[in-house]
This record gives sequence, C-alpha cells and structure tokens, in this order.
Amino acid sequence: MIEVSNLHKSFGDVEVLKGISTTFEKGKTNLIIGQSGSGKTVFLKCLLGLFNYEKGSIAYDGKIFAKLTEDEKRNIRAEIGMVFQGSALFDSMTIAENVMFPLKMFTKQSKSEMEDRVNFVLKRVNLETAHNKMPSEASGGMQKRVAIARAIVNNPKYLFCDEPNSGLDPKTAIVIDNLIQEITDEYQITTVINSHDMNSVMEIGEKIVFLRNGLKAWEGSNKTIFKTDNEVVTDFVYSSNLFKKVRKMYIEENE
Repeated sequence: MIEVSNLHKSFGDVEVLKGISTTFEKGKTNLIIGQSGSGKTVFLKCLLGLFNYEKGSIAYDGKIFAKLTEDEKRNIRAEIGMVFQGSALFDSMTIAENVMFPLKMFTKQSKSEMEDRVNFVLKRVNLETAHNKMPSEASGGMQKRVAIARAIVNNPKYLFCDEPNSGLDPKTAIVIDNLIQEITDEYQITTVINSHDMNSVMEIGEKIVFLRNGLKAWEGSNKTIFKTDNEVVTDFVYSSNLFKKVRKMYIEENE
C-alpha cells in the first residue's frame, strides 16, 4: 500500500501539485488520470522518488520515504518495478539480457539463478521463445511484455506503469491491460498506472484518482465512475459519444 498525504510540489513560482491525499491499495490496479497539465506525470515522479516535494508525505507500507536513511530508500527503490511509456529497452541487449538487467543491479544471485528467474518471467508474459531476439525484432506489444517481465523480475512490491498502452493498437492494449491486472492480483503488487486510455479506465480501473489543475478532483472505481455527478469527471470521461452511450445504458439498466 502507498499512502499519500497533502502532497505539494512546485517548480519555481508554479505550484503543480496542490495538496493531494490518496491511498493506492495492494493487489489492485490503481489508475491516475487527467488532462494534459493536470499534474499526473509530476505526481507519478514524486511517487517514484524522482522529484522532491515541499510539503506532505508518501509512505510505502507505513514507511515515510522522506524520513528514511539513504540505505532504506535504496531498499524501497529495489522493491519498485517500472514500465516506461516507450518500454525503454536496451537496443544492444537481447530480450533475456534486458530482463536480467535488474537482477544484476540489485541482487547477488548466481548466473543460473538469474537465468531461471528470467525464464520464469518470460514464460509468464508468454515470451518463452523470445530470449535471443533483439528489441528491434519485437513488435510494440512484445516490447511492452518484455518491459513488464523486466519490471517484475525482482518480485517488486510496487509496480509503476507510465502510459503502458501508448502506441499500441486497441487489441494489443487490451492484452497488456489484462496482463498487468493478472500480475497485480497474482503477486499482490501495489500497481499504479498513469493513463489517458479510457478503455483501460473502464476495464481495469479498480481504483481511479482523477487530477485536475494539481488537485484530486475525484476518486473511485470503474464501477462508481458511471454514477458520479461530478461534471469535471463526466466531461473528461464521456467526451466521446461512445462513452456517453455506455453511461446512458448503465444508468437505465440500474434504475
């Protein structure tokens, strides 16, 4: 679990985060959504420890990050897996070498132990025959699955995903969404996803935090979002005719 309390972050005279408080739950897919400029990317980077903040706190399973020693902070970082927007694979490494990289960085496992773990996670993401391929030989969807395998190879407690469906076709995006949700539930990870994909929100948004102008404008789930009367949320979520129709059908079925 990650607990955020009254988080403030500024760049010079510009206050980007204006007192956000929320909780990201273990074993659930927690989504951060909002328009461009809402503060969601800055918020994610604060959660990752990449940005310092002026006020408030972030606690990982009860441990307030800012109060930890450097060694304790390093231990928290070792428990974090990250899926970057562009996958961020090393072009000069094979897929297996990419996945093994965090094990070399953060563990003292033997080569055979690392190979066994790489084999396990690549099989988990349905890439058991892709070990020797180079990233350039993999499709966008395959690269995302490699990025997920690399993110979970260290058995993380916390998994962060920055726009994991960016650049993917709708069918592949659903595959990636389902994979992230399955892994989150299977390993009881605290997963936080920064997304603008409304299909992801509706499919796997077990906890949704909606940001607007650096504030938490709403939070709930993909079930309760249909019921909200918050106009800011409905304007954002139901900007397309498709989602307006879905909401109308949902309301009619539950009246």
